[in-house]
Amino acid sequence: MPGTKVAEALRRQQIIAAAFQLATDRGLHAVTIRDVAERAETSSGLVIFHFGTKDQLVLALLDWVLATTTALSVGPDIEAIRDPLDRLIAILGQETARLSREPQRIRLFFEFWSAGMWNAEIGGRMQNDLDRYREAFHPMAEAVLVAYPSRFAGVTATGLSAVAVSFIKGCALQSMIEPQFDIAEFQSAAEGLLGTEALRVAAPARPAASRGPRILPARVR
Repeated sequence: MPGTKVAEALRRQQIIAAAFQLATDRGLHAVTIRDVAERAETSSGLVIFHFGTKDQLVLALLDWVLATTTALSVGPDIEAIRDPLDRLIAILGQETARLSREPQRIRLFFEFWSAGMWNAEIGGRMQNDLDRYREAFHPMAEAVLVAYPSRFAGVTATGLSAVAVSFIKGCALQSMIEPQFDIAEFQSAAEGLLGTEALRVAAPARPAASRGPRILPARVR
């Protein structure tokens, strides 16, 4: 019945949310069937019903984390930017700001990355999603190369996409390392270093402060 399916989907999301809370509070090792059930205020049997085993629960959590960190959304404001380079740099501003606001999620992302060194399933899923995230930049990178052939002489769209994603993930990593990370200062420094004001396009209002599997997104194929 439709109502039953909705209720089951909701309960599944509640269990994943509980697993996320445990993982961000105490690390991935804390994600056990019993502890997740307790945090979700449900029974261990229901967690097993939805996910089967602890390993499957951890993989479901990974999929959720990836869906909220390696998914690129380009809104109409950015699509309306006519200059390809301005459009690409606007995306950099959007993504660095978005990921720097979620240090807990980023910490868990890198914990999964570490786990992927010895767990082939985790490593493979992360690699696939990071490849997909980088490839989402490919059409924009191609447009930039067409518009600015001299400026990017010898650069491929794959290489430019890899640099863009590395920039974004580097910002996310810094926000995880530094609790008081100031995205505004980071963007200002990048603007000065790159000699452009375009990082400010589509960026939010500036706050006062606020092996194994080849996971790193700068890999070029």
